[in-house]
Amino acid sequence: MARVLVTEKIADGGLDALRAAGHEVDVQVGLSPEELIVAVKGANALIIRSATTVTADVLNAAAELVVVGRAGIGLDNVDVAHATTRGVMVVNAPQSNILSAAEQTMALLLAQARNIPQAHNALVQGRWERSKWEGVELADKTLAVIGLGRIGKLVAQRAMAFGMRIIAHDPFVAPERARAMNIDLVSLDEVAAQADFVTLHVAKTPETIGLIGAEFLAKAKPSLRVINVSRGGIIDEEALAQAIGEGRIA
Repeated sequence: MARVLVTEKIADGGLDALRAAGHEVDVQVGLSPEELIVAVKGANALIIRSATTVTADVLNAAAELVVVGRAGIGLDNVDVAHATTRGVMVVNAPQSNILSAAEQTMALLLAQARNIPQAHNALVQGRWERSKWEGVELADKTLAVIGLGRIGKLVAQRAMAFGMRIIAHDPFVAPERARAMNIDLVSLDEVAAQADFVTLHVAKTPETIGLIGAEFLAKAKPSLRVINVSRGGIIDEEALAQAIGEGRIA
């Protein structure tokens, strides 16, 4: 059967299922880029998570590779275009952690609204600063969901339970679908003008890199708080830090 190279920690149940199907499972965790190029030779399948980068050099070294499996959602650590030219399938698990991501978003949303990290830090240092870190309520605030896919939809549903008004920006979602969820689709400029909170749930692509940058932040409400539960690079972090430091957003 096939030789399956696994370069990151995967649940034992998954590995056992591969072995039960008759495959040779070769687990090599923590490989350097150079070691990966050596290890992938002769492999028919490669299973990764987010720490392994599958470059063109890796793919070129894997003459017998048929498929790269990403145990997760994002594929920005795989050269998908080069894999396609070599006839290598690239697959992911698009629903593997969507509920966890949505719940983490709500945790971060509440932490931002109520200044929980700052209040906790003050308390462990022996300071009770209740009024300083009082924060704001979520009820009647406007949450903008950028990326109304599987995770964004779950976040919107949960935020509605807190009494929030939901708007969204997603060029791939039909207005009818958004209206069916009681969500208004708006432009990015309208997000900046209306949102008290913005949460990001988009793939990292050339179109989304720097999506939240100086231009967007210059138009934002002073009450704006930003949550990124997608990928680094979608927010221009220097521009965000400057806007926060200058008091232009919360």
